Amino acid sequence: MGIVVRNVGKRFGAYTALEDVSIEVPDGSLTALLGPSGSGKSTLLRIVAGLETPDRGSVLIEGRDATNLPPQERGVGFVFQHYAAFKHMTVRDNVGFGLRIRKAPKAQVRTRVDELLGLVQLDGLAERYPSQLSGGQRQRMALARALAVEPRVLLLDEPFGALDARVREELRDWLRRLHEQVHVTTVLVTHDQEEAMEVSSRIVVMNHARVEQVGAPADLYERPASDFVMGFVGKVNRLPGAYIRPHEVRICDPREPGCEAAEVERLLALGFETRVELRRRRDGQRLWAQLAPDELARLGLEPGQEVGIDLARARRIGDEALLAGTAA
Repeated sequence: MGIVVRNVGKRFGAYTALEDVSIEVPDGSLTALLGPSGSGKSTLLRIVAGLETPDRGSVLIEGRDATNLPPQERGVGFVFQHYAAFKHMTVRDNVGFGLRIRKAPKAQVRTRVDELLGLVQLDGLAERYPSQLSGGQRQRMALARALAVEPRVLLLDEPFGALDARVREELRDWLRRLHEQVHVTTVLVTHDQEEAMEVSSRIVVMNHARVEQVGAPADLYERPASDFVMGFVGKVNRLPGAYIRPHEVRICDPREPGCEAAEVERLLALGFETRVELRRRRDGQRLWAQLAPDELARLGLEPGQEVGIDLARARRIGDEALLAGTAA
């Protein structure tokens, strides 16, 4: 096991940041800590890194008790949201900084830096300064610098949070491919559920200083263990005692068995899909369906149109069983 956190608690004055948190991060995995601001995910990451000390509990890294070890003895690379680059140093010098501090031979430093600059696609920018790079390039430089010392564990604290949506999407894809090459045990902190589901193989969902659920992205999406996980991981329509994902809402003829009357309130085109906002006739509850372009064209929907909705795929929270007629 790469990282084991056991019963960790942490308070800052009267504020509880972590309450009896236990997780296991498999060796070589890319695990996301996902949750809203204030859920404790960044505090947990800093405790693993040795930048904070837990009030109780323990941290093991590759089987070694690291609870009281200083950061430099943990074999951990840490990447912050805001790069923390040395502005007066070139890209090459920034990436090689950790190796020079460790007094590595100059030839070894140069070879390792050249290797990493190629890996993060900055090999033509080695002599530039951070101010001459784009946000995405600076973040790739920060990742290369963290990898230079060959850490056993790589910790990323919302590394793409300060970037625009398009650059974040490109870097998510790049990080996933990079991890397939280097296989270092990686923990990514994020509040973006799409980012967590796209990049990681396992997700730890946190809320109010506790772990709500741990699992593969598909498991959290299909089998949420709590109301919070249901609403935080993926888009959802809430029903009394149950939920249904927008793509599971079937629009049908209201006279068809199993369908009930609803009105189309609005159509919102979102590029590759259309959001159909609906209102149930019998109780006025609003929900929405997600349709592909061909399905939308087949149905010929318009605002104000009366349709039927089939909610047979609704599920109870924490139960994957289908509940036909749950919306009743």
